Amino acid sequence: MKSSQSAVVLVGHGGLPKDCPRDLVQKFKKLESQRRASGQPPSREEVELDRQIREWPRTPETDPYQAGLLALAGKLAPLLKGVRLVVAYNEFCAPDVPRAVEKLIAEGVGTITVVPTMMTPGGSHSEVEIPEIIAALRARHPKIHLNYAWPFDLEKLAEMLVSHLNQF
Repeated sequence: MKSSQSAVVLVGHGGLPKDCPRDLVQKFKKLESQRRASGQPPSREEVELDRQIREWPRTPETDPYQAGLLALAGKLAPLLKGVRLVVAYNEFCAPDVPRAVEKLIAEGVGTITVVPTMMTPGGSHSEVEIPEIIAALRARHPKIHLNYAWPFDLEKLAEMLVSHLNQF
C-alpha cells in the first residue's frame, strides 16, 4: 500500500452528545424506526434531523465517545507508517462513512481500507450496514480499491484481550 495514494477510514459507532436536545433525538429516532418498519427511504425531515445531530458541536465533555475514538486514531496513525487515517462514524456523528470515503476519493486517494471499531461478529453495523455502504460506494467508484477490513480474527482479538487482562 503506497502511503500517498492509500488511506484508512476508522469507523466508530458514534454517540449522542450529552447536550443535544432530547426532543430532537426522540423525533429522529421515531422517524428512523418508522422508516425501517416500512422499508421506505429516509424522509427529508429524517435526513435533516440526522444532519443536525451529526453536526452538533462536541467537546470531550459532551461526547466522550468521540474523544476516545480520536485518541485511538492518534495512537493508530503513526503505526500506519504514512498511510493517511481519517475517522468516520456509523451514526450520530460526522462525518459518516460515505462522506469520509467520498472526500478521500475527491482528494485522489485510490486505495481505501475501511475498518470498524466494532470487532465482534453479530452486530448489524459491521455485518450489514457498513457492507451495504461499501457496496454502494464501489458501484459509484468502480476504479477505486475499496477494502473492508472485517471480520476480525477472533483468535488475535482474544490474544489482545489476554494481554490487556494480564495488566490487572
